[in-house]
Amino acid sequence: MHASGQDTIQFPLTMKIGADISGPASYFADKNTLAVEGFFSIDRDTSKAFVVEAGYLDFRYSQYNYDFRSQGGFLKLGVDFNLLSPMVSKGKYYAGVGLRYGLGIFSYEVPYYEHENYWGTFSDQIPASTHMAHFLEVSPGIRSEIFKNISIGWAVRLRLLVYSGTGKDLKAIYIPGFGNGSLSFSPGFSYFLILNIPFRTVEVR
Repeated sequence: MHASGQDTIQFPLTMKIGADISGPASYFADKNTLAVEGFFSIDRDTSKAFVVEAGYLDFRYSQYNYDFRSQGGFLKLGVDFNLLSPMVSKGKYYAGVGLRYGLGIFSYEVPYYEHENYWGTFSDQIPASTHMAHFLEVSPGIRSEIFKNISIGWAVRLRLLVYSGTGKDLKAIYIPGFGNGSLSFSPGFSYFLILNIPFRTVEVR
């Protein structure tokens, strides 16, 4: 005999398509950095989802004797773990942590730099070259459904650089999907708008 009432719920498993709106929003404040990022996930069960994230970055930096530009894309693969029980989350709420492996493919160049030594001041440039960086990410966060099949949420990005792809002598200022290429650890933040697409319902007791 099946349990009823609050003892049993119909739990929707969903596919999710999300966009990070913090990147485009920050572009209005800082025209030197354009970041576009989105994700697709599919529920494995009531507590786990497989995730693919991808994005594009165009970053420019200038100071009195130095110009730098980096642009390219990134791909992240991983799993989200919902730490809420299915009876609490009900397929609508998420409070958990994601684990990711990230790959950034980018080009960077120094169109102009100025160097001063004993003989005077000299200017030069470093032509564009393509590189590939690898990193790991842990992303705790929360999400909540605000309208039917529409959710919002945020995640803290804690990234560890495994390989910068540029060598130790000339590090990239910014790596797509990771952040500051001169550091081994790079924190970040994302704010998501998400479309949920139910594809199956399971019974949870």
